Amino acid sequence: MAEAYIVGAVRTPVGKKKGGLSTVHPTDLAAHTLKALIDRTGVDPAAVEDVIMGCVMQFGPQSMDIARNAWLSAGLPETTAGVTIDRQCGSSQQSIHFAAQGVLSGTQDLVVAAGVESMSVVPMGSSITAALEKGMPFPFGEKWAERYGKQEISQFRGAELMCEKWGYKRDTLEQYAFESHQRAAKAIANGHFKDQIAPINGVEDDEGPRADTTLEKMAGLKTLKEGGQITAATASQISDGSGAVLIASEAAVREHGLTPRARVHQLALMGDDPIYMLTAPIPATRRALEKAGLSMADIDVVEINEAFAPVPLAWMKEFDADPARVNPNGGAIALGHPLGGTGAILMTKLLHELERTGGRYGLQTMCEGGGQANVTIIERL
Repeated sequence: MAEAYIVGAVRTPVGKKKGGLSTVHPTDLAAHTLKALIDRTGVDPAAVEDVIMGCVMQFGPQSMDIARNAWLSAGLPETTAGVTIDRQCGSSQQSIHFAAQGVLSGTQDLVVAAGVESMSVVPMGSSITAALEKGMPFPFGEKWAERYGKQEISQFRGAELMCEKWGYKRDTLEQYAFESHQRAAKAIANGHFKDQIAPINGVEDDEGPRADTTLEKMAGLKTLKEGGQITAATASQISDGSGAVLIASEAAVREHGLTPRARVHQLALMGDDPIYMLTAPIPATRRALEKAGLSMADIDVVEINEAFAPVPLAWMKEFDADPARVNPNGGAIALGHPLGGTGAILMTKLLHELERTGGRYGLQTMCEGGGQANVTIIERL
């Protein structure tokens, strides 16, 4: 049976909005990560067959196939192709799936899965805003409206709907967010991220975590919706960042003298209610565990994207998961969520945390626009 191995994973620090990475062109941001991945693995870049890069706002500086342009900007061989994909927030986790599937199929041996998003340069919603400005009526078309009605479709509404369904009030959400900042600050102080980060533009550490935040400060914020539960403190941060993972076949490992660090154990996808939008990690995780023949007790580390606090809270409740194993070094509420870059960044964190702690299985999942979710299970080697 064919195997797909992770032989390298690296990321930039995650920059806060208008922070230290905001002056870096998105293509150069991604190029920096790609070059760091090649340098750290020592692989011959001419042997890489494809660069699959997630990017959500493929508009302006992030348009025109940023995967290909970033590879070329990194000074890497013209013979390697590149493609840019969009599965919303899960774009670069899907890049990992496509890369692993190419290797598992036997049609490819070395593929880079990557992601990038500079939300400082290309604001969230830029592409749809441009369309609306040109007079497009309903964002998803009349056939969508016939099925779901012309109602608000947004992650903010989805987060509030989750709070209603699972009964979460803002004090619970804020306690979770506070813990995310504490974990992230502790991880940075203890150097847990040092080996996985390729510093850029003078930025060496993630800029988002607030070690000095308090529950009192969070309680003073206004909710995003009148009468709602979500505030800026319990939502992921607008961020800039990039990550890259190198996937190799057994043949490539032998030929290039690479060291497998983990194998891709299971891949799963699932769709759920697009109005709730953020709930799909729950059924997708059930599917992945069932396909893998594993239970939650087998999973040593979980990285679930903290798009909003109710997402990981509801997920943990549904699986009775040990909170100590879930986002042990903090999540996107503290560390930021650079949309298309987050999937590859989370995989980099997951791999390094398994190696640091000696864990065997890691699970990554994230909610995505349209009510979708990817789940990736890896086994540390």
